[in-house]
Amino acid sequence: MNLISQSGPGAAWRSLPTAQQPSWPDQAQLREVTAALAAAPPLVYPEECDRLTERLAAVARGEAFVLQGGDCAETFDGLTADAVTGKLRTLLQMAVVLTYASGVPVVKIGRLAGQYAKPRSQADETRDGVTLPSYRGDAVNGLAFTAEARRPDPHRMRRMYEASAVTLNLVRGFAGGGGASLHQAHEWNRGFVSDSAVGRRYEALADGIDRALRFLRACGGPNRRLQEVEFFASHEGLLLDYEEALTRVDPRTGRRYATSGHLLWVGERTRDLDGGHVAYFAGIQNPIAMKLGPSATAETVLPYLERLDPSRRPGRLTFVVRMGAGRVRDLLPPIVEKVRAEGRQVGWLCDPMHGNTVTVAGRKTRRFDDVVDEVRGFFEVHRELGTHAGGIHVELTGGDVTECVGGGDQLLPESLHQRYETACDPRLNHRQSLDLAFHVAEMLA
Repeated sequence: MNLISQSGPGAAWRSLPTAQQPSWPDQAQLREVTAALAAAPPLVYPEECDRLTERLAAVARGEAFVLQGGDCAETFDGLTADAVTGKLRTLLQMAVVLTYASGVPVVKIGRLAGQYAKPRSQADETRDGVTLPSYRGDAVNGLAFTAEARRPDPHRMRRMYEASAVTLNLVRGFAGGGGASLHQAHEWNRGFVSDSAVGRRYEALADGIDRALRFLRACGGPNRRLQEVEFFASHEGLLLDYEEALTRVDPRTGRRYATSGHLLWVGERTRDLDGGHVAYFAGIQNPIAMKLGPSATAETVLPYLERLDPSRRPGRLTFVVRMGAGRVRDLLPPIVEKVRAEGRQVGWLCDPMHGNTVTVAGRKTRRFDDVVDEVRGFFEVHRELGTHAGGIHVELTGGDVTECVGGGDQLLPESLHQRYETACDPRLNHRQSLDLAFHVAEMLA
């Protein structure tokens, strides 16, 4: 399909205040890069985005569950086949557990193939009396604390496009190549159960999955469906120069799509109702999400419904709640009640990571128990209100990093230095991610 490029200086968001955009020092280079991106092939296609909207509509109706996860910030150096398949394998293992526990389809969405830009609380960073621009992700500048590395470079957006294309090729190969089969994924989980310090706790669930798989095999079950798996790609739609350059019009319908990813979300720091990000998101047809932190209220959330989903299309809009373990039980109920009173069908996800960041021994970390507690509070709120807890949104990796403390293996604060590899915020490692999946499975059962 020949999609039509729809980028250019006339985009509506350009006339509005737009937060968290880099101060590109060379505007000529920026125009050169965005022109090249506008002429490049799309990374995803409208049909794929529409399919995800259908899946998320089932979530909004209470008929499915979302598992969204991946790196806090992808890096160019971290792009390897092993790293990508490690994240996909972790997500798939978690999904097997959640599918069995919930009895509904699990929509699998990676934080990948575009998560190269990060909002920052401060524009600059000072070390030993030297002040430089903050690191805003590999799409903007480098992590090294030097003037050269921290200078925003628009050519990095082209590298982000190329890296995202490679990642999506790996995702498609993994999803359709048999390595992601349900039987294979469960064998990986059996290994986790047998090796884990908390394995006995999960043994009954694992045995139940075994019995279900044996039943399917005995019945000559849908083998193709068990061999293939559906993965979607998502990222925060932060750099609007990049997103606008990759916006295309579907000639069949005349509708505009962001072709940088299947689902984009508006972050907590960029959800100004009258700002550029909301204006851009209002003009694309992809399924979209919005992060809601502790400052969100029922009164501030309702206008987003009309602005971003005026046609009331189920699956179009998902709210991702990131309020912190100590506040979610108090802050979330009035928002959910108000949205429900409006008769709106939106998806509700819990991001238990961003509201629970603490500093221990000079490093940012998250306590596993806090992560679990926020998810539990999120489920409690929806259970009490009779609404659907639609899923979780987690920062994770497939490796054995040491960035979050706790979990079944009780990672201690003094061990954080061993493999603290994140470019920005701390992620759950492979074992902690699976541990979380089993905890959530108990909430779903």
